[in-house]
This record gives sequence, C-alpha cells and structure tokens, in this order.
Amino acid sequence: MRKLLVFIILALVTLTISCRKKQVYSDSPSMNISLSTDTIAFDTVFTCVGSSTRTLMIYNKNSENLKINSIRLEKGASSPFSINVDGESGHVFSDKEIYANDSLYIFVKVTINPNDANNPFFVPDRLIFNTNGNEKVVNLIAYGQNAHYIIGRKGIFPDQNGNYTNYYTAITDSVNKDVHWTSEKPYVIYNVALIDSDGTLTIEPGTHVYFHGGAGLWAWSEGQLIVNGTKENPVVFQGDRLEDFYADQPGQWDRIWLMEAREGHGHIINHAIIRNGFIGLQIQRLLKDNLAPTYITNTIIENHTGMGIYANCYNIGASNFVVNNCGNYCVALTGGGEYVFTHGTIANYWNSSTRKTEALFFNNLYNNPTDGNTYVIPFVCEFNNSIIYGNRSDEFGTDFYPIQDTNYIFRNSLICTTRPHNNINFYESCIFNKTPNFVNTSEFNYHLDTLSAAIGIGNPIYSTGALQFDLDGVERGGTPDAGAYQYIEMR
Repeated sequence: MRKLLVFIILALVTLTISCRKKQVYSDSPSMNISLSTDTIAFDTVFTCVGSSTRTLMIYNKNSENLKINSIRLEKGASSPFSINVDGESGHVFSDKEIYANDSLYIFVKVTINPNDANNPFFVPDRLIFNTNGNEKVVNLIAYGQNAHYIIGRKGIFPDQNGNYTNYYTAITDSVNKDVHWTSEKPYVIYNVALIDSDGTLTIEPGTHVYFHGGAGLWAWSEGQLIVNGTKENPVVFQGDRLEDFYADQPGQWDRIWLMEAREGHGHIINHAIIRNGFIGLQIQRLLKDNLAPTYITNTIIENHTGMGIYANCYNIGASNFVVNNCGNYCVALTGGGEYVFTHGTIANYWNSSTRKTEALFFNNLYNNPTDGNTYVIPFVCEFNNSIIYGNRSDEFGTDFYPIQDTNYIFRNSLICTTRPHNNINFYESCIFNKTPNFVNTSEFNYHLDTLSAAIGIGNPIYSTGALQFDLDGVERGGTPDAGAYQYIEMR
C-alpha cells in the first residue's frame, strides 16, 4: 500500500512538471525595453563617501516576455558607479528576464576616489542595455568634491549627560594651538571635532563645514572659535547630505557647542549660516567662570529640530541675525547671564511636528553640573529694533525666580505675545501682534514685504556703526525697520 502511495505521488509530480508551461522569450528585434529616464544625475559627492541611491525602472510594455541580454557599465570595474539588479551588485549582468507588461528595478550608487582638485570635478559613465540587438543608454553624471575629513575617535570628555562616551578629534592641541580652516576644500566632520583648552580655531571666509549624522563642533573650556565670514562669502555649517531632498531637512547633525571662554578670547561668529542640525549654537558655562563674551553678527541660524541658540549662564551680544524654524525654542537664554540683542529676527513657523514652546524664552535658574545644585543667577537682557514672531499666539515666555537683579527690556520691537505688555519697564515703543508680513516663511525668507508692521519702527540710536547696514548690506538710514532686514521696494 505504501509503495502504491509513493507511486501515485511521483506520478502526480511528473504530470505537473510535464504540464507546466515553458516560459518563452521573444528574440525579435521589434521587441525592446523602455526606461524611466535617460539620465541619472547625482548632486556633488564627497570623495570616498558613498552617495545616496538612485532608482531606475525598466519596463517591458510588450505582450511577450523578454531577456535583457546584457546590462553593463561602460567603464566596467573601473567605474565609480555601481548597480544592483535583483539584489545582486556588480558592474555587468547577463540574461535578465522581464515578463510581458512587467517591470524591473535597478539601483545606482556612486563612490568617487579623491584626486588633487580643489573644485568639484565631473565624473561620468554610461549604463548600457542590449535587448535583441537593440541598445539603450542611460547617462550617469556626478560631481566629486575632495575634502578634509575630521574623523573622531573615542575621547575622555563627557557628553551633555556626563557620560564619557564621546568620539572626538582634537583639532587644536599643545603644539598646534592656532588652527586655520580655509575655503580651498570643505571640511567633513564625523563624530566630534574638538577645540581644546587654550586653542583657537579660525574659519576663513567661504569655508564650508559639513557634519555627518550626529556629528558636531565643540569648543572645550577655554577653547575659542572664530568664524570670519563675509557678506559675499559666509561660512556655512550644515549636514553632509548634498542631495536636494536634504536641503531643508532638520536634525541632520548635532550642534556647535561653545563652553566658557578664557579672558580676551571670546567666541566670535560673523557672517555664518548654521542650518539643519539639532541645536545651532549651544553657548554654555559648564566647568568654570566665563571670562569673555560671545559675539554673533550677520548670522543666520535656521531649521533645527531642537533650538537655534541655547545659552546658559553666559554673556552674549548679537546683532543683524536671524534665528528661525526650530522644533523647540528659537532662542533660549537660560541660567541667568547678560544679553544684548539688536536688529534680530526671531521667527518660528515650524510645521514638521507639534511645537509647544515659544520662539523666545528667558530663565534665571542655573543647574550647576559640578555640584548638582540649582542657583538663581542674575539675568539682564535687552532687545532693540527686533522682531519676535511665529505661528503660535504667544512667542515669548519666561520662568524667573524673583530676585532684584533680574530684568529685561524690549525697545522698538515687534512682538507676538498674549502677556500683559503695558509695563514701560519691560516694553518701550514696541508694537504687539501686528503681522510682520515676511516674504515667504515656508522658504525661510524673512525679508519684510509690503505693509509689514516692522517697517520704520526702529530707533536710529540702535542702528549706528556697523548696524547702519542690514544683513544684506542695505543701508538703514534714519528710519530703520525692526529685524535683521531693511525693507526695500522691488526686492
């Protein structure tokens, strides 16, 4: 009986196999594939770093099955490009089947070897398909960019939670105390680039600093950062993904963290653009008294998942600046300190998630990390000729422990707030809850448009010296506007 059952099963299997229709593939030259594009272009790619992946679709729009006789990169194994077909990577493939009215994915990547060029260089290849004697070509285009790579190793310094798990590269040390970064080639940072104690990093005009995911720049206690951008050639800090998709994606890197300065060596940031990180600038007294202020001028800090400027028990002067589009506070001045902000635009129209915080926040409680205690520290702050606005009903908040040496004042500013604002000790010649009428908040364009309530409300006594000119270099004249930009017609 068992033998009979085995015989029946074998007979059924044989019958099934013999009845299965054999696939037939047309070899007619009239049958050919179609492609989703004839060109795949990559944005500028850093040498030695793989690009993102591009997708190519192959279609068989015919009523018969086809075999693609060959798929190959013209430069073969020497090509900087690589392709993946059906889960297999390589440079050449043969006899790839594609059924009638079906499609096939090909994924394309590029990795470019370094050379001696400072400027981006052109890297081409061609992806060639042959089907039944018909040839189709997809042009592959990329630009390579050589760079200085700062790659962190495990360090001895604690992170913000007190854990000794950081990976860093000390870019200044006891031998190289003064380091200059120039614009000849960009700098790409992996993990943390550390400015050590008594060291100074000076970044020259036009330099681009790119951060890999989670990376940052850290000035350790008594280290110094000097950013020497110009209006024509600002210094740019951003993530290292250069594809168009990442141009306005926040949270691509960590932060620029500036600890307490030594006397006569305060941090200076002029004509910088700091975008798409977690925190733009964290300026913090952490281990010892801070002996020099930080100056921020002519700078744009935008599109951070956390905060634009997070200050803690510090002395900061800022002018001609824009801080915008942050998932938390745009500017948080905490732990006490002394702050003078003039011709600033603080504007928060964040829409990537629900924001529950104001654009601007003040606090005088300092949590000392060395002893674990909380102290009330004097807080003194003034905002002159500035704009504080956003898409919430109240964009200004405080959390003060009452002491005599805590005071703030806004002068000649446009403020979005539901707080009582009739106290002249806090608000002098200000306008409240009138639209600033920015040109385009979704594109981070915070120039003033026609009918802006900020036009002409500034006081010229705060627009002297370098502040006679706005962030674009436009002269403010005798009737300055509030904010970083002076309104001009037909901008």
